[in-house]
Amino acid sequence: MDLNKISTYRQIILRHLPGLLAILLFQNISAQEVTSSIDSTSIRIGEQITYKIEVNSNPEDLVVFPEGETFSPLEMVESLQPDTIRKQGNYKLLKEYFLTQFDSGKYVIPSQEVLIQNRTYRTDSFAVEVKDVIVDTTKQNLYPLKPSVTVSPGFSIPDWLWWLLAILAIAGAAVYLIVRKRKSDDKVRELPPYEEAMVQLKQLDSSGLLENREIREYYSQLSFAVRKYLDRKIYDHGLERTTGELILYLQAQRESGKLNLNEETIRNFEKILNRADLAKFARSKPDIITAKDDRSKTQLIIDDLRAAVPQPTQEELLQDEEYLEAQRKKRKKRKIILGILVGAAIVIIGVTTLIATKGITYVMDTYIGHPTKELLEGEWIRSEYGNPSVAVTTPKVLVRGEIEMPEDVQRMMVGSETFIYGSLLSNFYSAVTTIKFQGEVQFDLQKAVDGIYTNLEAQGATNIVMKQEEFTTLNGAKGLKVFGTLRAQNPVTGEAIPNKYVILNFAEKGGFEQIIVIFNEDDTYAEEISQRIINSVEINNLKE
Repeated sequence: MDLNKISTYRQIILRHLPGLLAILLFQNISAQEVTSSIDSTSIRIGEQITYKIEVNSNPEDLVVFPEGETFSPLEMVESLQPDTIRKQGNYKLLKEYFLTQFDSGKYVIPSQEVLIQNRTYRTDSFAVEVKDVIVDTTKQNLYPLKPSVTVSPGFSIPDWLWWLLAILAIAGAAVYLIVRKRKSDDKVRELPPYEEAMVQLKQLDSSGLLENREIREYYSQLSFAVRKYLDRKIYDHGLERTTGELILYLQAQRESGKLNLNEETIRNFEKILNRADLAKFARSKPDIITAKDDRSKTQLIIDDLRAAVPQPTQEELLQDEEYLEAQRKKRKKRKIILGILVGAAIVIIGVTTLIATKGITYVMDTYIGHPTKELLEGEWIRSEYGNPSVAVTTPKVLVRGEIEMPEDVQRMMVGSETFIYGSLLSNFYSAVTTIKFQGEVQFDLQKAVDGIYTNLEAQGATNIVMKQEEFTTLNGAKGLKVFGTLRAQNPVTGEAIPNKYVILNFAEKGGFEQIIVIFNEDDTYAEEISQRIINSVEINNLKE
């Protein structure tokens, strides 16, 4: 061939090589893509939303979709099987869920996790509004109240008899556990790891799972047998780790010389575990010939793993003897501890009797103490706050504080004042905010209510459920009451604290007033405090 033509072809290839590489790289990246969508952002109570997740992946990729309560605060009604579409050599998986909610309010469907191989992808979150079903009360027939009727209480079993039966049941359960523990100590010790794995494989052969086409259960037991051997003999996290983590561990042990494994054994192990994952989570059904071949390879892998572990040295054997002696001492300690626990059980029965007669809430709150109970039973104070002034009765005096205002609000207002007690992470939080505007500003109260969700999120609140209704104070001022539930995350412990909240909003002449109360959801004392504060609010006219 002409040297000039060869040179010309070489220049063309070099000129277009970066573009070809970029196309190949883009195809590899775009092969894995996750998108999500919902068919509606507004429903009535009890109606269903269709939530879709689409995944573009390679044929050999393991894809695991979210299941369970991950869509909370919405409830999952049904989860359909994924549809698979083959497109240009890749797979397009479509997974549909049907979600609903039986309480009105504004909700957020949280971001969902989709696992492709060893990489996690997250979907978008969606805001959904659940509306009340409007009932026309004008067409309902109204009837007068019926007089109360005294009903005979009849025969009832005394409370002390129930507690006596409960104590006897606890004592019987304790005796049963002690006897069972002694019997279990006398049983034959657990089989060695290799013998146990062989027994499990033989049981799998005689189970008839393949004949009954129960491929998922077959691969589940097959992978458990080899994972259990690995967990007991080589790696004590063999049952917990993912397939990718186990393979990386074996490769690292092989490279460091701690395991005498060949590359083919590791590759076969990875293929079997991947097939088991697909059968368990993606409803894949390998053919029976492949399943039997994997069964044979699994036994060879266990044999290779057994041979790969170096024989223990004399020093290691001595350490094992010391370990066994330590275990014997631990068993002796357990018997002593068991005796102590029996004594403690007797003490607990006595405390239980006290709780039975007085009640657990009374005993804990009276003798241990409860912060909101002390607030409720303390001396309450009625004060006026801000301008326009808000009169409210609280268990403690509110202290002047500051909150950030949006720029458009700051341009309209003359000034603002905020008074606070507690914080969002405390047992009880209350605040009063007043804003005075320039001139006769017609403040949009609904706009302020719509911004409450954003403000609560900015303070770290999650899972916010919001409702609203009209509210009238003691002196006739009309406003909007926003209430519901939220979760506040503790930045130190990471614990999500379930809270309730009530927010009153008023737009009087040239001003805006807001009263906030947030408290722990399960705190009955705090709920009573909240009701007293809300019912005591009065909005006064602007100070001239």
